Amino acid sequence: MTKDSSKTVNPPASDRFLLSATGIAKAFSGVPALRVGAIRLRAGSVHALCGGNGAGKTTFLNILMGIVPRDSGAIYLNGTEVHFRSPKQALRAGISMISQELSPVRGMTVAENLFLGREPKILSCLIDFATLNQRATEHLEKLDFPINLRRRMSELSLAETQLVEIAKALTLDARVLIMDEPTSALGEREAENLFRTIKRLTDLGAGIIYVSHRLTEIFRVADEYTVFRDGSFIESGRVADIDRRHLIRQIIGRDLSSQFRSKAGTEKVASETAPLLAVKNLSRPPAFTDISLSLYPGEIVGIFGLLGSGRTEFLEALFGLDHRMTGNIRVSDRPIVPKHPREMKRLGLALVTEDRKASGLVLCRSVRENLVLSALSRMSRFGWMDERKERASATDMVDQLRIRAASLRMPVRNLSGGNQQKVVFGRWVQIRPRILLLDEPTRGIDEGAKHEIYAFMTQFVRAGGGILMVSSEVEEILGMCDRIVVFRRGRLEAELTNENLSQVELLHLAS
Repeated sequence: MTKDSSKTVNPPASDRFLLSATGIAKAFSGVPALRVGAIRLRAGSVHALCGGNGAGKTTFLNILMGIVPRDSGAIYLNGTEVHFRSPKQALRAGISMISQELSPVRGMTVAENLFLGREPKILSCLIDFATLNQRATEHLEKLDFPINLRRRMSELSLAETQLVEIAKALTLDARVLIMDEPTSALGEREAENLFRTIKRLTDLGAGIIYVSHRLTEIFRVADEYTVFRDGSFIESGRVADIDRRHLIRQIIGRDLSSQFRSKAGTEKVASETAPLLAVKNLSRPPAFTDISLSLYPGEIVGIFGLLGSGRTEFLEALFGLDHRMTGNIRVSDRPIVPKHPREMKRLGLALVTEDRKASGLVLCRSVRENLVLSALSRMSRFGWMDERKERASATDMVDQLRIRAASLRMPVRNLSGGNQQKVVFGRWVQIRPRILLLDEPTRGIDEGAKHEIYAFMTQFVRAGGGILMVSSEVEEILGMCDRIVVFRRGRLEAELTNENLSQVELLHLAS
C-alpha cells in the first residue's frame, strides 16, 4: 500500500492476509457513501481504520459484516472470496463487530444480553439460568469489567452499557474482530482493561480492525493503519512510520493549528469578583458526597475521574435532573435549590449530556427543530411558532458553528457525529447561557470537529462565560482546563491548578 496522499490507490487482495477488501463501493439513493474502500488485515495484528465523520468508515464496516450489501468490490477471508448477505453469515465465518451504535435489550439483565440467542438450555427448551449466570460471571471477571450481571440494561450508565457490548462481542471467539469506537464512553481504567484484552486476542492470532477518534489510542494499540477520506481510500502503512501530525493531515486533508486553547494569561472578568457557580458540601449518596468547588467567569474547570466516580451524576444534579441532594449551590452569588432543568435554564445554565442520541437530540426531527428546541419560548407567540424567526435563528447557528447539513429540513439523525454534536451545542447557545455543563463534549467525533468545538469553548469563556467539563480523555482535560478537580469513588480527591500536571499524576489521583 502506498503512502502517497496525492492519489487514491486501491490495494490488491492477497491470501497472505486474514481479511482483505478491495474496490468496495456503496451508494444510497444514488448518493455515494463509499467510493473506494479497501483494507488488508494481518493475523495477530491491530489495524486502525482512520477517517473523519462521514469518511465512509461505518458503511465500509457494515459491508464487511453483511449488514449492508456492497455495490462493487471484493472481500477475501483467508484468501477466499466471501459474500455475506447477513450478519449471521459473517459471525459464522468468524467475524464479529462491536458497533458504535449500542443496541442492548434494555429490559433484560446483563447476563442475558451477553449470551443473547446462545443461552445454555435444559432439555433444549428451557434456559439454564444458573449456568448462564456462571458463564457471565467468569467472562466479566476475566475481562475485569466491574458490572453486576443481574442488573437490567436499562439501569446501566452509557459507559457500563458499552462495556457489556464489548464483553458480548468477545464471547463469540471471532478470528476477525471489528471495534468501532469501543472506548468512546470509557474511562482510562476501563480502556486499559480493554487494551490488555486486545493484546491477549492478537497473541492468539486474531486480527482486529480498530476505529477510534482518540488518536492517542491508535498510536498505543495499532500496528498498521488505513485512512479513508470523503468515501475513498487515501493511504495505509505502519503506525510506527508516522506521527500524529501526519495522521491528522491525512484524515482531514490539511494541517491543524494548535489543537487546544492557550491558557496563558487566563484571567477572571474584572467586573465580576463573585464566582458564576459555587458549590459547597453537595451530596447525593451513593453517587457523590461532600463536593465543594467554584467556577469563575473566563474559566474552564475540568472534572476527571474513573467510571463510577460520580462525575455525570454531579452535573445532572446541578442541572436539576436529580434533586435528591443536600448542600449549598449559589449561581452568580444567589442561593438556589435545583428542582427542574427549566429553572436552571432561566438562571443561565445549559447541560450537554454524554449521549447526544439518547438525551441530546430528537433524532427523527429536523436540524432546524433541534437547534431551537431549548429556546421555543423565544420562537413562539401566544403558543404559535414564528417560522421566520425559527429559520433565521437556526441558520445563524449553522453558520456560527459551521454545521455541515444539506438542508435545515433534513433529519438530524442523518448528520455525522461531529455535526450532531455541534447541533447540541447550538441548541443550548440559543438560550444565551452563562455556564456550560459539558459531559464528554467530544465523545465519538473526529479531529476536525473537535478542533471546532474547542474553538467554540475558548470563545465562550473569553466572552465571560464559565465551563464545567467532564472528560475521560486526559489529554483533553490537560489541554483545555484552567483547574482540574479529581473525583474518586464519589468524593473530591483533589483540586489542582493546571500547571505542569502530568497524565500519570492525574491517573494516580483518580485511581
